[in-house]
Amino acid sequence: MSKAFTKETDGDDDEELGLPALPSGARNYITPAGYARLRAELFTLMDDERPKVVEIVHWAASNGDRSENGDYLYGKKRLREIDRRIRFLTQRLEIAEVVDPVVHHGSDQVFFGATVTYAEDSGTERTITILGIDEADSLKGQVSWVSPIARTLLKSREGDELKLLTPAGVIDIQVLQVSYPTAPGATV
Repeated sequence: MSKAFTKETDGDDDEELGLPALPSGARNYITPAGYARLRAELFTLMDDERPKVVEIVHWAASNGDRSENGDYLYGKKRLREIDRRIRFLTQRLEIAEVVDPVVHHGSDQVFFGATVTYAEDSGTERTITILGIDEADSLKGQVSWVSPIARTLLKSREGDELKLLTPAGVIDIQVLQVSYPTAPGATV
């Protein structure tokens, strides 16, 4: 068959963004704040950004030759990016299960939404917060609940000694402190 009849893509047309992997049969846990952020981003894209880009593309298309029209070409590319992100956010919000970590406030056991301080056998102390895969930010000390450290810590209690499997080998860790956010307006 001639190459003239095969479809070539530039790699970003309809290629779906890979969803972060969830364990088989697991739910997509997310905090109320994380859900609200994703929802706000979705509505901003649909109500503000997309209409503005559509208007620019429409204006650029009316100027004639589209093959060398930078506004048209960039606008179409940006439109594909926005549509791809809208599809991603819609899919993630549809399967999200909102879990409020406030319900565990005062508990010393590690559940979703906990902020945990632990010590490695080397003496290094680390503090992490266990969140959903769509909201965790490692630069802020947040980890996904499906990460190795979170899976090791889940259901443990303050004082527990655990073994964490890392690429460098097994590390002994001890849970020092477990905390949860308080309900808005609650007194401690």
